[in-house]
Amino acid sequence: MFFISLGVLFFLLIIAGVYLYVADPYEIKPLIHLLTNQPTASTTATASVGKNEVDKNSLLSPAQEEALEKIGIDPAVLPTEITPAMEKCFYEKLGATRANEIKNGSEPTASDYFTARACL
Repeated sequence: MFFISLGVLFFLLIIAGVYLYVADPYEIKPLIHLLTNQPTASTTATASVGKNEVDKNSLLSPAQEEALEKIGIDPAVLPTEITPAMEKCFYEKLGATRANEIKNGSEPTASDYFTARACL
């Protein structure tokens, strides 16, 4: 009976892991791809087009775009206009100091993105 219980528990853990990987409810797949050095769809498209050929987001500097691409985020899907409500949310989530640093051209980190992604 003990080994049957362990087998069922192990099976349920495997099913939960597969679900979390496929459904990606916590949006961690870009980090998994980054850690395993597997290119994601956005980084593959970037490599084929070239880094400086197209400005993907008019609000971001090339360094900021490159930093986002490194963590698996496509800058083209981010908003090209920041509303006052979005700006207020960024300041609340990131703090005034960090939000001002990013606004002035500092490269966003993965932590910054995942902290403030609800604002987008």
